[in-house]
Amino acid sequence: MGPRNTLGNTDIEASGLCLGANTFGWTSDRDTSFEVLDAYRAAGGNFLDTADSYSAWVDGNSGGESETILGEWLAARGTRDDVVVATKVSQHPEFKGLSGTNVAAAAEASLRRLQAEHIDLYYAHFDDEQTPLEETVGAFEDLVRAGKIRAVGLSNYTPERIREWFEIARRTGASLPVALQPHYNLVHRRDFEAGKSELARQERLAVMPYFALASGFLAGKYRRREDLEGAARAGMAGKYFSESGVRVLETLDEIAHRLEVEMPTVALAWLRTRPQILAPIASARTTEQLPALLAGAQLELSAQDADALTAVSDDMEN
Repeated sequence: MGPRNTLGNTDIEASGLCLGANTFGWTSDRDTSFEVLDAYRAAGGNFLDTADSYSAWVDGNSGGESETILGEWLAARGTRDDVVVATKVSQHPEFKGLSGTNVAAAAEASLRRLQAEHIDLYYAHFDDEQTPLEETVGAFEDLVRAGKIRAVGLSNYTPERIREWFEIARRTGASLPVALQPHYNLVHRRDFEAGKSELARQERLAVMPYFALASGFLAGKYRRREDLEGAARAGMAGKYFSESGVRVLETLDEIAHRLEVEMPTVALAWLRTRPQILAPIASARTTEQLPALLAGAQLELSAQDADALTAVSDDMEN
């Protein structure tokens, strides 16, 4: 899969494709999830991303299904020390928000589901403006000092709140965040590039973009609106259908065809050309979807191809 990269100032080494586990317990059942995980590990991958809330949005689920499947796989394969596990807190139905007591309780629940003694990278999933940030920073530091988490990450925070977290951490002697997980891809760029990218550079944050393939849109799964009918992520992918969105797909398709690779491979490779990106996050519902994602961690785009994608993407209202 290519060389592993060090996560910020830690000794955690992670592969260049982070496997998203959001499909586990949703569109991938337990057996299929195990197959995807086995294939990813066999290809040299070691970086897994989940959240305590996955997949509470599914009828019949209550949250924690993804972590539970991951925990069962880790126990069955005996691979806990060989993989980097990232999970998140704030959105589980039973553990909403980022109060100190909630963070502590949610972390314990995640550890039980993961059948693990520690979490490698623990993200504050969404900002909780009802809780003083000092309290949240302190709660994460308590987990670090207890050996329950190895590193702190932030997701879905504004640049202002990220700066405030760093200011509090430095003032109180708490562990500095080492990772940022933003919504970022070829057709959704403004949110990250309008402040977070420069902040990530300044603070040496490793960036792991989620929705790296725009919910399947950049994989070429949906070429017409009719293709969205019945798709699990139809609402998310559908918003990218426009003249400029189609031009992005056409450029992706042309480059992929010329390089004899698949469209997801090129979309992920473009992300890896962007500043501070350590590992895009991408999910595979089945093992058949995995090779194109793995190849995205190895393909090195030429500057010309990367610039062509950036230019056509500039026309998106993203």
